[in-house]
Amino acid sequence: MAIRTEKTIVDIADELGLSVSTVSRALNDHPNISIKTKERVKKMARKLGYRPNAMAAGLRNNKSKTIGLIVPRISMFYPAAISTIIQNKLQEYGYNLIICQSNDSLEQEIALVNTLYSARVDGLAVSATLYTSDFSHFDIFKQQNIPLVFFDRVPPKEYNVKVIKGDDFLGGSLATEHLIDKGCKDIVHISGPLTCNLYKERLAGYKDALQKNKLPYKKPRVFFHELTKENAWQTAEKIFSQKPYPDGVFATNDTTALTILEYCRKNGIQVPQQCKIVGYSNDPRTEIVTPSITSVDQYPSTMGERIVAALMDLIQAKHPAAYRHSQEIVPITLVERESTAGPGRKKK
Repeated sequence: MAIRTEKTIVDIADELGLSVSTVSRALNDHPNISIKTKERVKKMARKLGYRPNAMAAGLRNNKSKTIGLIVPRISMFYPAAISTIIQNKLQEYGYNLIICQSNDSLEQEIALVNTLYSARVDGLAVSATLYTSDFSHFDIFKQQNIPLVFFDRVPPKEYNVKVIKGDDFLGGSLATEHLIDKGCKDIVHISGPLTCNLYKERLAGYKDALQKNKLPYKKPRVFFHELTKENAWQTAEKIFSQKPYPDGVFATNDTTALTILEYCRKNGIQVPQQCKIVGYSNDPRTEIVTPSITSVDQYPSTMGERIVAALMDLIQAKHPAAYRHSQEIVPITLVERESTAGPGRKKK
């Protein structure tokens, strides 16, 4: 088997009879090199199959021009949409993005943090796993003063990092209040594990709306599990196993809301006449199913833009401050659709 030999700027210089420094400047579009020479050098570079060594350049200037991103699952709408925005915005600043997914595994998250640190990324953005309660594996970034931004699923204040998150308490409250306004009095809440900040806050919003409207909090009407289609289907079988059926369901992600709708359709439960449904994230699928599903919009574009802005601010700071807690809240809104249609109660 033939051994592939990487061509270097020395090879280009030898072919053209130029100095190595001239070739280097030409490849980097130095203003002191003529356009004609630049064209000759770049043409020869293409002919020889020369590839610039970004890692070596990074070692020289202590910048990799690369950002790391860790998300739970790239298959989910919200992190996928955010990842796209982050990549597009970073390109405007001349940065590349390494996207990693933890698959909601703490062990995998720890391994990815170490891998990205070894890859010399200039900054790291993270949405933690459902089960991350000890964030000490991120300490290496803090100790080396490498910009670190958490979003959506975030650590507690005590961890002292930049945090960008949605208003999950308000989202939980709005979703529940909307169902109550539409006449619902027996509302199921389907939540993710309470090890994660998102679901603690959405549950708190649900409870608050019930309390404000003098409706009881019923433990048998609240479910906690990973928000997969399989789990949602099992929950649907429980909540519709006997009458009276709940007249409202607040699901804290849209995969669950869509699954509840599918279950109702297959079992002759009319939505919204018998049961109204609200989801969370405003996944595009919620708009195209029948009936379309009311959902809470988290504005992934705004989230992605703010993450990049925060990273660039930290990277470009001449004298980076010591790590301290800083929080930004991305607004949410309720998008009303057919799954909660109805006259609703009269406002007092």
